[in-house]
Amino acid sequence: MFEYFPKNYVWNLSVDIAIESGAQIGEIDEMCRPLRDAAARGEDTGTGEFLKHWVAMADKLVDLAAEDEARGRNFSAGTKLQRASLYYTTAERMQGHGHPGRADTYAKAQDSFRRAMALGKENAERIEIPYQGGVIAGLYTRAPGPGPKPVVVYVNGLDSCKELLYWSRLPEALLRRGISTLCIDQPGSGEALRLHNLPATHKSEEWASKVVDWLETQGDVDPKRIGITGISLGGYFTPRAVAFEPRFALGVVWGANHNWAEVQQKRLAREGENPVPHYWAHVSWVFGATDMDDFFAKAEGMTLNGVVERIRVPFLVTHGQNDRQISLDYAHQTYDQLVNSPKRELKIFTPREGGIEHVGVDNMSYGRDYIADWIAETFGGNVG
Repeated sequence: MFEYFPKNYVWNLSVDIAIESGAQIGEIDEMCRPLRDAAARGEDTGTGEFLKHWVAMADKLVDLAAEDEARGRNFSAGTKLQRASLYYTTAERMQGHGHPGRADTYAKAQDSFRRAMALGKENAERIEIPYQGGVIAGLYTRAPGPGPKPVVVYVNGLDSCKELLYWSRLPEALLRRGISTLCIDQPGSGEALRLHNLPATHKSEEWASKVVDWLETQGDVDPKRIGITGISLGGYFTPRAVAFEPRFALGVVWGANHNWAEVQQKRLAREGENPVPHYWAHVSWVFGATDMDDFFAKAEGMTLNGVVERIRVPFLVTHGQNDRQISLDYAHQTYDQLVNSPKRELKIFTPREGGIEHVGVDNMSYGRDYIADWIAETFGGNVG
């Protein structure tokens, strides 16, 4: 794992996510060099300074993109706007709930991303699925060609968003194999949380079923080949959804998360690393909790014990050997309890290949390719 900031896992995680999502290393250095002293003070303090420097770079890229667009160079403008959106997104993700400038930065990220997709003619159609008075927003990458196609619903973890899912390039990898992808901001993440106040729930099948309902209305979708994959905390949401929504034909987790309720007790005891600064305020916001007691009550249901035994479709569990957030033991627990899956597999990424950190943030290419190949093979598709 690339560790720009010594002894600050949380800040390094954000930097590495940005790099894996398309950041330029020269821009990373320019943004991070003034932040070394702030990072040394801990994961929570100094996040306002992080916001300042990353937003400044993103603002510059927006200005440069405008110059490209004025000359009719739309592809170049779109490329710069994608990085601007990425830097805004990374800066926003680092802030505590209600931090000054957070909402404005998120709005800038969304605007830059939408313009980048349009100018770059990207295969990422925005869709909205009504849900509980708000919407589940998504990015639909449609596989071309005649006939209905298999599709994979791609869901967030605790602190990601549909744009980061898109930038993970799993949709691109699946597209090459003839499979469509729908990246979504499910309740508790992205737009669902920030713009529609839809909190997370341990009953992921409630929102997942609505997504399947929508997909079944699309003429280019093969309703018998709808899968779902989740990253990080999606390693809990995905198995739960597959267990209780029988229309899913397969499931994959990019990082297991078998007993997130137990992980919270470990984090309270300072075991393992946190994914974001201001962690307890963040999880309370995600779950719509009024205080810590309320959060722990809402988190009690976040376990797959007694759940994955219900899964009766193919299922892949992947995990990094050196995951410092979620113990490798949880991957074994999920796999061991998949007793009724007709095709279960456990893939542990080791130092020989890479991708050993949480969701492979040290090198996402191995997880991306392995997952895309397994899905394509299971759906009877093309692996090249």
